[in-house]
Order: sequence, then structure tokens, then C-alpha cells
Amino acid sequence: MLAIVSVMILGLLVAAGVAVYVAYPHRGEPMPVVPQLGDAMRKGVDSLPTLEDSESRV
Repeated sequence: MLAIVSVMILGLLVAAGVAVYVAYPHRGEPMPVVPQLGDAMRKGVDSLPTLEDSESRV
């Protein structure tokens, strides 16, 4: 029972993190309460590899 509750809480935290990222840093707006968190999210996403348009059309 404890494992199920902890996994559900972890899932909710990840979903909340994605929602916050899409709402603010992804659109280029600063986060209203904690702008340092938005900067850290943007740096983390910028460091990940991405596909360009020409690479995605195989």
C-alpha cells in the first residue's frame, strides 16, 4: 500500500513539473514565484539533444 501511494505521489510531482515547464519556461516567460527554477528547467532542456526538422523526416 505504501509503495502504491509513493508511486502515485511521484507521478503527480512529475506531471506538475511538466505542466509548470509548459506554462512558463517553454513559452519564454519567467516563473512568477521562483524564477531560478525556471532558469534551471530551461538549462536542463537546452542540454538535451533534439531533432531538427530535416532529421525528423526520414
